[in-house]
Amino acid sequence: MISLLKTEWLKLRKYPAFWLLTGLCLLSYPGINYIFLNTYDSLSKKEDATGKIVTMFLGNPFSFPEVWRSSAYLTSLFVFIPAVLVIMLITNEYTYKTSRQNIIDGWSRQDFMLAKLIDVLLVVLMVTALYAIVAYIIGYTNTEADVTDRWSLAYYIPLFALQTFAQLSIAFLVGLLVRKSFIALAIFLFYSMIAEPIAVNLLKYKFLKNDLGRFLPLELSDRMIPPPAFMGRFDEKAYQASLDAVQPHIIYTIILVLLTWGINYLIYKDGIFECLQ
Repeated sequence: MISLLKTEWLKLRKYPAFWLLTGLCLLSYPGINYIFLNTYDSLSKKEDATGKIVTMFLGNPFSFPEVWRSSAYLTSLFVFIPAVLVIMLITNEYTYKTSRQNIIDGWSRQDFMLAKLIDVLLVVLMVTALYAIVAYIIGYTNTEADVTDRWSLAYYIPLFALQTFAQLSIAFLVGLLVRKSFIALAIFLFYSMIAEPIAVNLLKYKFLKNDLGRFLPLELSDRMIPPPAFMGRFDEKAYQASLDAVQPHIIYTIILVLLTWGINYLIYKDGIFECLQ
């Protein structure tokens, strides 16, 4: 295990893209939260009727305990950044032939997939820690001292981690199948930002109208993180349904993760695409 980690670190430290994308995560995750926080502050702290209406309608989505949910929802919008990083990690193995060299050097195929799994888990750990730190700082600076339930929604930390892991696993699968970084990135970004959101909405509102879109790969884990609580003011019934969906989607997401990594392992173990290299 230690040798695998050392070898992976030797690879990662030589990838400029790794440091660039890590830096983007460090900037964008706090950035998206503080943009919305500043917008909220600029509206709610007005001394006219607008400030009172905003405060009454929205409450404070950036105070404990609600900040854990609000921040998880906002931060999850930028999961595509670590997803790009994960795609780069696997496609570079083919670009620079390092996967083949690892096998020549004595790694088994199981060793290689274990090393890649560790890479993905480390990325998940990094972004989850970043989310938790940002959420805590925002909550700490926007919460009255006498609040006693500040940790009651902290379970969104593991939910955020599971959501991120599920979506990065899918990104890894795309990279493993396509092997060309630019094409893999284009496919994943197009699917995650355009194709699946359109399909989800068409299945829910236009065609079948039975919400089968909730079983699409990324939507499965997206529904573990509902929007901030003030969204319930617009449609209380729909918002309660989103809260009720969290628990079953945890189960669906775990199944999806297991299937995804099973497929990843079988693809690499059997060398299905090596003849195309």
